[in-house]
Amino acid sequence: MLQTVIIVVHLLVALAVIGLVLLQQGKGADAGASFGAGASATVFGSQGSATFLSRFTGILTAVFFVTSLGLAYFATRQADQVSRAGLPDPAVLEIPVSQPVEDDVPVLESRGPAGSGGDVPQAPVQ
Repeated sequence: MLQTVIIVVHLLVALAVIGLVLLQQGKGADAGASFGAGASATVFGSQGSATFLSRFTGILTAVFFVTSLGLAYFATRQADQVSRAGLPDPAVLEIPVSQPVEDDVPVLESRGPAGSGGDVPQAPVQ
């Protein structure tokens, strides 16, 4: 149950981080804002959106990192439970090799040259 909750939180945080990164302006956009271009059209003011979105992105990134560690912990526990159950590790299993590939190719009966047989019709010579 806890693992399912962590997976859902992990996915929601990942989508939120992607959305916040796409909402933020690049560093080159600050040059136009310093001369007053577009500063009145922003919701948080000329510098407010950058600090708010940057901090919120950092917090969500930290939550994403913590949920990643939690999911890694659950995966390790599940792998330990499988190894304790006595099941063989798939990486260690040896698969016996059957016949080499050359022995699998069928051998055709040898026939004479194509010109000596009567199966191929011949064009009349003029």
